Amino acid sequence: MTQQRWIIHADMDAFYASVEQRDHPEYRGKPVIVGGKSNRGVVAAASYEARQYGVHSAMPIMEAKRRCPQGIYVVPQISKYAEISAQIVHIFADFSPRIETLALDEAFLDVTGMELLYEDVMHIARQIKNRVYAELGLIVSVGVAANKFLAKLASAYRKPDGLVIIRPGEELDFLAPLPVSRLWGVGEATEKKLRLLQVDSVGKLRQIDPYTLERTLGKHAIELYNLAWGRDERPVIPDREAKSIGNEDTFETDIEQPDEIRTKLLALAERVGWRVRKEGLAGKTITLKVRFSSFRTNIFLPI
Repeated sequence: MTQQRWIIHADMDAFYASVEQRDHPEYRGKPVIVGGKSNRGVVAAASYEARQYGVHSAMPIMEAKRRCPQGIYVVPQISKYAEISAQIVHIFADFSPRIETLALDEAFLDVTGMELLYEDVMHIARQIKNRVYAELGLIVSVGVAANKFLAKLASAYRKPDGLVIIRPGEELDFLAPLPVSRLWGVGEATEKKLRLLQVDSVGKLRQIDPYTLERTLGKHAIELYNLAWGRDERPVIPDREAKSIGNEDTFETDIEQPDEIRTKLLALAERVGWRVRKEGLAGKTITLKVRFSSFRTNIFLPI
């Protein structure tokens, strides 16, 4: 008999903003936007109070201030968030040796077989939530399912402070009413093509012949079809090797003088070099990202 596979996706709720609210009691219950006070930056995180005003991550700070002028704007402290993230992962390690971190605020845990040490796999999820809150004063939403795709959907289903399990046999009913945009890889262009097939939900996608789907979407269609049926065989990969190391700065005013640009580039290069040496790594390709005052971003590959 094949052992039941169990994957947990743990996702911190509004992580950066929640850390600031934890550390500053006067911020609690108020809209907190992490991303700096400069109009030139973007929102790194927004508290749930700020989201009620339509503020979300990756939004230009200028737009966030237009929507929520009464918000509390905080400069990010990435080193602090990284330290807290390491403490969170340390808690996760008490529940599984197989942890795949996706960012500072989320991770997958393969807890297959670990449920034998507890009353149920749901008990593991509750213990994770309780430990993170008791030890760090932060809230994590947790999803439990047989694979990574379903677990990630489950963790987002009842945010904030969510706890959702999708048990074997419940997958298709859970997926059916969800919009197709919830499937990995479905962006605006793919969603428009699916609407031409009168497909707006995952359940309707399952009714489409796979070959018809492939003619419409190309080779990506089979992957989407499998996700619509709740199939995802990807393993949890612990200790994933970093693919890139970088640093960036947002300036209060445009810099245009060549000497000033060179000085800023040198400072950024020094920071990247320090991080590369610290990790004992070496790089092959150097990229340069430039964001203009219009928020247009260009990526250059210096020769």
